[in-house]
Amino acid sequence: MTVRQPHPIEVRSYEILRSRVDLSPMPPLWRAVAERVIHATADLEYAVDLLTREEHLHQGWAALHAGAPVVTDEGMVAAGITAREPICHAADPAAARMARAAGITRSAAAVRLSYSEVGPGAVWVVGSAPEAIFEIIERRVAPALVIGMPVGFVGAREAKEALRASGLPQLSNVSEKGGSAVAAAAVNALLYLEAGQFEAGRHGAGHGAVHGAGHGAGHGAGREAGRP
Repeated sequence: MTVRQPHPIEVRSYEILRSRVDLSPMPPLWRAVAERVIHATADLEYAVDLLTREEHLHQGWAALHAGAPVVTDEGMVAAGITAREPICHAADPAAARMARAAGITRSAAAVRLSYSEVGPGAVWVVGSAPEAIFEIIERRVAPALVIGMPVGFVGAREAKEALRASGLPQLSNVSEKGGSAVAAAAVNALLYLEAGQFEAGRHGAGHGAVHGAGHGAGHGAGREAGRP
């Protein structure tokens, strides 16, 4: 297996972010996701904005490394996922036809098309369309993980709240922030993390350590660690 070699700029970026916020007490998968999202956005607030469970991330990580398909809601998210060829029907003419015929949005139609192709057990990644999240919930797609990070003032926060309330395995964030780069970074973090790295991180983070990952940042992460 080829070991990924990060670019020197990426290495330096991680050094800088780790000098500004200490996320080392976080569980390993949550930390990997948080750091890659911060690296992609230069926004330290994501240290306390992300909400998930470590077991949800582990389920998604295991599915990805077993070859589960990745489904995205738009081409920009798909373009940002570098370690896997995602499935995206957002630009499929069939999605437009289905949307017109069923009186639904094109994003919702793309979810229906994608689910008919991949079935249960996929990892779904939403960076733009709140309607895609609502359709994922409605369709009962039985995902391995839903990464729900739509951005905007209209519907994005509500969609993420609905995702958390659905009981589906999920990674989301509290605020209206998000977008294609954030969603892609989150799934890339899980794809890049190999089993050896995961095990090393798991043994390096104490069970109770999630209650403090630097001043403020880890407090938010630990506070939500037991919530969906």
